[in-house]
Amino acid sequence: MIGAMAVGCALGVTFPTLVSAAVSDADFNALKDMVQQMNGKLQSLEQTNQLDQQTIQQLQQRLGETQKTATDAEQKSIATAQAQSLPRVPIDEATVNHNFQILGDAEFQYVKTSGQNGSFLLADFAPIFLYRAGDNILFEAGFDTTIQNNAPSSSGYSTSFDLSFAQLDYVMNDYVTLAVGDLLLPLGTYSQRGAGWLNKIPDDPLAVDALIPGSGVGAELLGAIPLGDAGKFINYSVYGVNGPGSADGTGNADALDLGGNVGLRSDGVVANLHGHPSGGARLGLFMPFKPHYDLELGISGQSGEWDDAGTHLWSAGVLDAAFHLGANFEAKGEYIISRYGSDDLGLIRQQGWYAQAGYKLAGLNLELPLINNLELVGRYDSLHDGLGTSAERYTAGYVYYFTSTLLFEGDYEFLHSTDPTQPSNQLILQLSLGF
Repeated sequence: MIGAMAVGCALGVTFPTLVSAAVSDADFNALKDMVQQMNGKLQSLEQTNQLDQQTIQQLQQRLGETQKTATDAEQKSIATAQAQSLPRVPIDEATVNHNFQILGDAEFQYVKTSGQNGSFLLADFAPIFLYRAGDNILFEAGFDTTIQNNAPSSSGYSTSFDLSFAQLDYVMNDYVTLAVGDLLLPLGTYSQRGAGWLNKIPDDPLAVDALIPGSGVGAELLGAIPLGDAGKFINYSVYGVNGPGSADGTGNADALDLGGNVGLRSDGVVANLHGHPSGGARLGLFMPFKPHYDLELGISGQSGEWDDAGTHLWSAGVLDAAFHLGANFEAKGEYIISRYGSDDLGLIRQQGWYAQAGYKLAGLNLELPLINNLELVGRYDSLHDGLGTSAERYTAGYVYYFTSTLLFEGDYEFLHSTDPTQPSNQLILQLSLGF
């Protein structure tokens, strides 16, 4: 045991000596410098942290002051509003947001009818006045001024000035507009889209002229509802107007007046010839397939009393269609039926239809003079008036476009009618300007 203790003491004396000999003065000094550098960085971080804490405290103090200022301003605004004794006067939109435009068309027509000399038949000027009285209020009115050659039925020229339509529109929202006044009726689409330079054929279809009214005084709700994002939509209209009346108050079949329910009695007094308005509606579907390719289908109708006694109804229904096949071809047509009771002939049944097409020769891609400005048009129309007269008409012609709104139209018509006073054929030349 004494020997073991002696060996342990010897080892305890020699071990520290070996370790101390392994670490030099240079290494020790480097380690010392490293520790001092780390200590300096630690102190710098502590100082930065103190600055951040001070910045946060300053921002919190400023936020509290801002919130207090906003609260004070809101309280002052409420107090001011409560202290006002007079209501706020709304801004007159008509004085700050108005717009006025004149649109329309003009036509000059030459006609050569079978059995008669050719003549300049008429000059027509039809301006449309548009006024915007605000974001939701619109007004439009159309007039028709015509100078017409009366030959051969009478001498000289006659001048007429008519109000075609006048309506006030209030846009209730994106889908509903209220219109009141003398309205273009949506019985089919021809009456609303048949301005002279838009029609491409100088005269109106037989059935449109004879079977349905073009306008009526009343009120209408109209609009469109989109179907998805592909451009398809449903357009609709629901209306109530005075409707047709009896021209002399008798209720006889030949006294039907499509222009309205105000007429002349047999004693010459102007009177309201029936007490109940007519009601009507149209529902249409527009389906585009790609640019310049689309199809529109519509159904419409109107019904109401027409005689003075209020015992007979007049009703009409219209199916309409329009089709565009590219930028150069279009086709459209309407089928019209009407029924009305009468005092002398009972129930009168009427029907008629027309189909019209046009093709622009620019679609042929022919680099020939004048060809690209030419469009060929054709129409077939038919009428059975229920009073013994029927007619069929074939029309072929062209439209030459000087510009997109200045048109020179030429048409030749072949008419087959049971009315011997109607001409069998006629040539119509017309210069039309849309503006």
